[in-house]
Amino acid sequence: MAKPNYSFEKRQREIAKKKQQEEKDARKREAREAAKPAPPPDQEPPAGNS
Repeated sequence: MAKPNYSFEKRQREIAKKKQQEEKDARKREAREAAKPAPPPDQEPPAGNS
């Protein structure tokens, strides 16, 4: 009988967990951007002092 490769299984769980966390962060980022009011299109952002 073959010996189970626990390190492979652990790595797969870590990859799945990281992917899930990235998806959650992306959803939060989208929600923040949707809630943030956009500046009026006729105003430009202030330029630097250079």
